[in-house]
Amino acid sequence: MSAILELIALTLLPFLELRASIPYGVFNTNLSLTAIFFICVLTNILLAPLIYFFLNNIIYLFLKINFINKLYQKTVSRVQRKAHKYVEKYGILGLAIFIGVPLPGSGVYSGALAAYILGFKFKDFFKAAVIGVLIAGVIVLLVSTAGESALSFMIKKI
Repeated sequence: MSAILELIALTLLPFLELRASIPYGVFNTNLSLTAIFFICVLTNILLAPLIYFFLNNIIYLFLKINFINKLYQKTVSRVQRKAHKYVEKYGILGLAIFIGVPLPGSGVYSGALAAYILGFKFKDFFKAAVIGVLIAGVIVLLVSTAGESALSFMIKKI
């Protein structure tokens, strides 16, 4: 049970999400790959509506605090710069790709912020989030499982 809670906690962390929790699960738990994948992906998908709700209904309260407002403005401009090219050209699919590419600064947190800034309706954002999280989950799981065996040729066996 503690391994599951660890995976959930890692998945909920901004900028780490399932990009950290899946490899952690693969290398540090005894859970099956299927269990790791579903726990991390479902947690990340369930996170999407929470972030969108926060941005849509609560963030304005925090923006009254000067240092939070400065941090928010800096983050908004970075996300706009990164996400705009994908979303402008491909719409919901572009947002899904932005969420799904497992690189620093992408993911559900950044995708929700991009959707909020660019005026996405919740339904469209949620579709993009589900597609993006599934893309990221598959990529990270494949890299994590291939990574261990891919490096084995460099290790001398005694």
